[in-house]
Amino acid sequence: MPELPEVETTVRGLATVLDGQVITRVGVNRADLRRPFPVDLAQALTGARVTGLSRRAKYGLIHTDRDRTMVFHLGMSGRWRIDPEDIGKHDHLVLETADGRVLSLNDARRFGSVDLVDTAALDAWPQFAALGPEPLGEGLSVAHLKAAFKGRIAAVKLLLLDQRIVAGLGNIYVCEALGRAGIHPEREGGKVSAKALALLVPAIRDVLNESIAAGGSTLRDYARPSGELGYFAKDWRVYGREGEACACGGTVERVVQGGRSTFFCGTCQK
Repeated sequence: MPELPEVETTVRGLATVLDGQVITRVGVNRADLRRPFPVDLAQALTGARVTGLSRRAKYGLIHTDRDRTMVFHLGMSGRWRIDPEDIGKHDHLVLETADGRVLSLNDARRFGSVDLVDTAALDAWPQFAALGPEPLGEGLSVAHLKAAFKGRIAAVKLLLLDQRIVAGLGNIYVCEALGRAGIHPEREGGKVSAKALALLVPAIRDVLNESIAAGGSTLRDYARPSGELGYFAKDWRVYGREGEACACGGTVERVVQGGRSTFFCGTCQK
């Protein structure tokens, strides 16, 4: 599933061709993805000018001058294509702009979603209302994590995946951040010291920023809007490296937490 860096990379790629442009045509090629497309999507967007693009957690946002925002989620296999050579059966939403550009939302598995939300009401939208702070924003701090983890016996890795605590963190980047911070993923959240949290916060930011700079991690169908593949996977230190040597001299292990694989080094992560 595309995670925060992949969504951020997608939003930045779309902004290069969509920001400030007028949408002249909206093609909805099927009734639904994970849930139905908004019935007024074409009417709301046709003729609208894009006033900006942003991201919240793992959602991309396309803002318009009609005070409505199109919110998209890439699901398991979704990706935007810019000026595709042709429109295929998995290109379920197509936008055309006044300067002749074409953008298609391609989603073979159809686990993605598209919604229309009044821009002024975005923070209160149910999918956003309960989200925690953005990991790249000032809201993520040692004090925030200390308060969120206080008294919790759940594993720190599972707590970091809780979108109510930190918005947008996914399995790959939590494994990588914990590895960099030297924190064992099975440690009880309430027992993670302030000293360890002081290492974890910058580790989260660093791993996300490095992945964004690399265009994300290529997993299955993910590609940037330009069609290029992200290459951060080559820099994974623990994720997907079970049985391989860690830089500390230990060996990367794998356990299952919450139904997901967790990769870590038991030698340097305590």
